[in-house]
Amino acid sequence: MFDEQYEEIPLPKNERVLFLRHHSLMKKDLKQIQVPVEAEMAQFEHKFRDFMKSKVKLLDHITNYIVKRKGKQMRPMFVFLTAGVCGEINESTHRGAALIELLHTATLVHDDVVDDANYRRGFFSINALWKNKIAVLVGDYLLSRGLLLSVDHGDFHLLRIVSNAVKEMSEGELLQSYKARKLDVDEEVYYDIIRKKTASLIASCCSVGASSVGNDATAIEKMRLFGEKVGMAFQIKDDLFDFGEDEIGKPVGIDIKEKKMTLPLIYALRNSDWLTKKKIIYLIRNRSEDKKAVNEVIDFVKKSGGLDYAKEKMNGFYQEALSILNDFSDSEYKTSLRDLVSYTIERKK
Repeated sequence: MFDEQYEEIPLPKNERVLFLRHHSLMKKDLKQIQVPVEAEMAQFEHKFRDFMKSKVKLLDHITNYIVKRKGKQMRPMFVFLTAGVCGEINESTHRGAALIELLHTATLVHDDVVDDANYRRGFFSINALWKNKIAVLVGDYLLSRGLLLSVDHGDFHLLRIVSNAVKEMSEGELLQSYKARKLDVDEEVYYDIIRKKTASLIASCCSVGASSVGNDATAIEKMRLFGEKVGMAFQIKDDLFDFGEDEIGKPVGIDIKEKKMTLPLIYALRNSDWLTKKKIIYLIRNRSEDKKAVNEVIDFVKKSGGLDYAKEKMNGFYQEALSILNDFSDSEYKTSLRDLVSYTIERKK
């Protein structure tokens, strides 16, 4: 999507080289981005396995399954790169990254039980393989391991950051569920929801990274705000997928079926006449399982300029994040962190 925007802007010849360099940076994959922390990421995988170990064979079996189906490891990457920008990566950084992974994985396991989901990232969920009771207990175990990891090493400053993020994530999910019943989400409420349910986690990764290498309150707060802006842009990007903006093979209209009011839809409704708004709300409330009705809502949003508006807002948060990052000294960590932000916005899934 950035390709299309840049191509529409005529560039002077002397600026073309700079554009091409920036353009190539945005095309970096995660392996290239994590080069400055490659050793730390490799160590982290082993340390994380150790942090999850239990004397109960069933627990070990399940936690090994969780580790094997790990995703892109973007959360630890944010922690380590942020720490590298702010100071020297150390054992506290590793524990902070593990704390975030443990608590976040616990919430995902519990979410799958709540949503009655059988799959996560293409793998069977814990509840699908071992039933709900065991899945809930595994989630509780991961939560307790994270708490003990911090308490045993006196990392109370990191525990406070991550615990606050989990609290906000829960509040955001509950607020979204409540609003899905009423379908009365305006743009301000939408930002509050995604700040809590998505941005707070990335913000905690960045503030944990900064906090693990020093006690500079200004740097920690800047990194927290940086992560929050990245998270806001990340979620809006995710919302755009629901309207089939990228050919990724992902079913479109999932958010509409779940009656989630996302930014493109909010904008389209706000700028429609009363009769059209009433009709679209009716379709979402009463016919969200009807593929034809969902497609009608998607077409309405596209024709109303909702996607362009959401992209504009996403790019705004993206630029704000980069502006905050520019306050820090140049380094290979900063370059990779900037590239990681671009990756989250440019991703195709």
